[in-house]
Amino acid sequence: MTDDQFLAWLKDPAAIGVVLIEATALIGGVETTIRMATKGFNTGPGDTPPNAHYRPIARVGTLFTERLSLDGDGMLSAGDIEIENTTGERDAWLSYVWTNRPIRAYVGDVRWARSDFRLIFDGIVADIAPRGRGALALRLRDKLQRLNAPVSEQQLGGSTPNAGELVPVTLGECHNVTPLLVDPATLTYQVHGGQVERLIEVRDNGVPVAATANLAAGTFTLANQSAGAVTASVQGDKAGAYANTVVPLVQRLVTGYGKASDRFTADDLDAASLAAFGAAHPQPLGNHAAERLNVLEACRQLASSVGAQLSMSRLGKLRLLKIALPPAGVPFAVRPEHMVDRTLQPISRTDVVGAVKLGYCRNWTVQEGLVTNIPTEHRDLYATEWLSVTKSDAAVQSAYRLSGEPVQQDTMLLRKVDAEAEAQRRLNLWKTPRTVYEFEGFPELLQLELGQAITVYSPRFGMEAGVTGQVVALAPDWLTRRVKVEFIV
Repeated sequence: MTDDQFLAWLKDPAAIGVVLIEATALIGGVETTIRMATKGFNTGPGDTPPNAHYRPIARVGTLFTERLSLDGDGMLSAGDIEIENTTGERDAWLSYVWTNRPIRAYVGDVRWARSDFRLIFDGIVADIAPRGRGALALRLRDKLQRLNAPVSEQQLGGSTPNAGELVPVTLGECHNVTPLLVDPATLTYQVHGGQVERLIEVRDNGVPVAATANLAAGTFTLANQSAGAVTASVQGDKAGAYANTVVPLVQRLVTGYGKASDRFTADDLDAASLAAFGAAHPQPLGNHAAERLNVLEACRQLASSVGAQLSMSRLGKLRLLKIALPPAGVPFAVRPEHMVDRTLQPISRTDVVGAVKLGYCRNWTVQEGLVTNIPTEHRDLYATEWLSVTKSDAAVQSAYRLSGEPVQQDTMLLRKVDAEAEAQRRLNLWKTPRTVYEFEGFPELLQLELGQAITVYSPRFGMEAGVTGQVVALAPDWLTRRVKVEFIV
């Protein structure tokens, strides 16, 4: 079925819509697929799966809401499915293990073959909960929840005093990290649990010292016993090819770290979207984990450094999106006939920002009071965790009576030029008050995507000639074939 045919069905008042749900639960130690639907549905002998029955026990409205955070922190999207349990016949479902199991939803017509149904959600179940005496509710999360696991729990092991310490993980380029002493007898230290690209420099109490690198093992050996704290600057992980930009680093984290069974595969990545984002964001970055660090948080640290957020599409594909005005791409024209009458309204307004301060080029080991014979500027540098840049607009500060030093936002950026450009971009974006509007849209708008550019035409709110904004939230109801849209201008 083509996109045009699917859209024609969405607009057809004679359509008999049904949502099919395929959820997995652990029942008696066996991973089991449970099929349910908003109306009874049976697959044919030639369908996949063949001759399967979907029980008409599910109630869905707004199955799922996708949302971009305006503060740039990113967020997990959520929703739920209500399950009929009036007679208590599904009380036992509360004893099944649903947590972190996959769930998919498809929409189509009761008269269609199973192969014509469209995937509308691919995520995981957070848990199941009772909803009074007569219903149960499956709480849904997008697949980012799978990244809520430590980057690594690999301990050094052996018989040294550091046997219980975590092996560090270094991605991209990181300056002045504290390596893990793995063998006191040979003065061997580890900067990453695997092959690295380059050992840039090793210092002892801030003084450069000789060391022999074993790049394949992510270690180095000192030529002499250290006098104080040993630190190293390194270009890290080289699993395949070394990378130090946001897209390959995020991909490396989500596919190579965390709980093995929950790691993403290529099927979980929106390859085209990520490739385009990567081409537009070549800024070098680095991230280092010497202690317990969550995979999702590590990815957020990298993505937010360039103003982006991790987002799962409704088809369960990872993308990186950012608030940008004007947004990229050709805007989709939304006209009055596409909106339910009188639903367009403003719902919030952003605070004005008169200055932006960003931290960059992190010093991963702060060393105050070094007394070794190094230049004063080096001593000051190693006593400072972040370098910083500030961009401000005096006219905006005066007009809005803004005062005070802006709160520093830390990034994993390495270069001053990139930090300055990102600070200026954020200032330009938020020094103007922005308004978020919402409206309810007809079927044509069910295929809008989060982050997409739209131009809205309306006789209200100065939109007579059209105003271009960016979609920041979508809440589709596939049974009523309407969607609540939020956009920022």
